[in-house]
Amino acid sequence: MDNEAITVRSTLESYYEMTKPNVVFLIVFTAIVGMMLATPGMVALPTLIFGSAGIGLGAASAAVINHIVDQKIDTRMGRTENRPLPTGRVDSIQAGAFALILGSLSMLILVGLVNLMTAMLTFISLIGYAFIYTMYLKRATPQNIVIGGATGAAPPILGWAAVTGDIHPHALLLFLIIFIWTPPHFWALAIAKRHEYERARLPMLPVTHGVAFTRLHILLYTILLFPVSLLPFAVTMSGWFYFIGAIGLGAGFLYHAIRLYCHPEDEQYWPMKTFSYSILYLMALFAFLLVDHYIPMAASLFTSAQIG
Repeated sequence: MDNEAITVRSTLESYYEMTKPNVVFLIVFTAIVGMMLATPGMVALPTLIFGSAGIGLGAASAAVINHIVDQKIDTRMGRTENRPLPTGRVDSIQAGAFALILGSLSMLILVGLVNLMTAMLTFISLIGYAFIYTMYLKRATPQNIVIGGATGAAPPILGWAAVTGDIHPHALLLFLIIFIWTPPHFWALAIAKRHEYERARLPMLPVTHGVAFTRLHILLYTILLFPVSLLPFAVTMSGWFYFIGAIGLGAGFLYHAIRLYCHPEDEQYWPMKTFSYSILYLMALFAFLLVDHYIPMAASLFTSAQIG
């Protein structure tokens, strides 16, 4: 591979990295689950494709803006100091143009090929994360994750709106699950990276109120998440398959939160274990919702095949 090809590849990788692909994947996945749950049958393929693309591009645009705004902070933190902007692989003007292109494509796709409601909600989420959270809340209060978590919890609502054009109470339940999940998820990481946040002068909860206080709140939020995660079953939005899965996953999250709380001297192993499990928890919980939703359809098809 010649030097020019290597340079092009490195540049593309830098732009891709700025979109925070792992975060965008989780956002799109929960949005797709919202789409699927919005209809008793299969989602129309154009809605699935263009809805996912529009929501994903909006999330990617917000992620790039986050990189631009946080580039000075990123230089003070070990886990972010090698990002494209702090290292100079991409400059702010290039990143800003990239964010604008992604955001514009998102709006064009959603307005033109999905519906106006989804476009409006996606735009509000983009502004909420990229500007209100990143520029203000993140630097202003140790409750930044709690308040800012509303933008991260929006994807199921966006997905639901892509199919129906409105906001359904069941979509709000999915929002609530992610909203309650966000603080214990992120605070576990904040404990492990406390000294880095302190150097960056960010008022994360472990920095402002101490690790012991944060551990307690991780446990309390995890306890609250357990019954909240069962609400889809309680309102007959889901069935027994989801209920059993939610019980098992919730027990696992509680186990990690309790172990984290009971090991006050440990600021790495159990915080990172809890953080990693929280990601698995959310993906698996929404996967259980998705599978549970299609069990009646699969059973009906099987019965029809047997009769036929």
